[in-house]
Amino acid sequence: MHIDLNADLGEGFGPWRMGDDAAILDVVTSANVACGLHAGDPDIMVATARAALARGVALGAHPGFADLQGFGRRVVRLGERAIENLVAYQVGALQACAALGGHRVTYVKAHGALNNLQNAEDEVAAAVARGVHGVDPRLVLVVMPGLPSERAALDVGLAVAREVFADRAYADDGQLASRALPGAVIEDPEEAADRVAAMVGEEAVTTVSGKRLPVAIDTVCVHGDTPGAVATARAVRRALEAAGHALKPFAP
Repeated sequence: MHIDLNADLGEGFGPWRMGDDAAILDVVTSANVACGLHAGDPDIMVATARAALARGVALGAHPGFADLQGFGRRVVRLGERAIENLVAYQVGALQACAALGGHRVTYVKAHGALNNLQNAEDEVAAAVARGVHGVDPRLVLVVMPGLPSERAALDVGLAVAREVFADRAYADDGQLASRALPGAVIEDPEEAADRVAAMVGEEAVTTVSGKRLPVAIDTVCVHGDTPGAVATARAVRRALEAAGHALKPFAP
């Protein structure tokens, strides 16, 4: 079985850097790059595209709300057309920066509060999907399986990559558990690796209450901004390979 390992990268701003992107790029197979609104800037976007290209890592746009101070983790209430435009604007920005770096964008994954909202509200999910499709219907949309984001993507004819998270706990509705809750973020690399091996092997996630939710899995995410992100990415990759999974981007 082929499986993809992705990380959210390029999330610095100006001279400030978040995480060790270079080290994580040596481990993952896909890079979700911030597009300048929740984090990132043109210099970082071009540099990340070049670094991903050099390592054979697929490149994806990681659009979020225009919320630098809150790192895109606060909901910004917008109309459906505004969300559609917001997504298209950021995908286009990374497409341009990727071209300058010799790479190309092959998929999109929403960030933070925008991602959470599209997995809870059908109207937001539809707006995100339309924004991606309107830019390029060949782009793959990364979704959480069984939630509105998956349904909306399929409704407009987008290909999807169904994602699970190595370093986050799950609520009973299939959403990610709130970061405000104890244990919502998994910081121990080996614990994260064991969780991923179980999720991929069983094609299911186990929620904080012990509920088992069957899911299809195409890609696994490790957040680049969490403590020990590099160690977690390495541990997850080792666990997947030890279980016989070949790591390969879901989008070329």
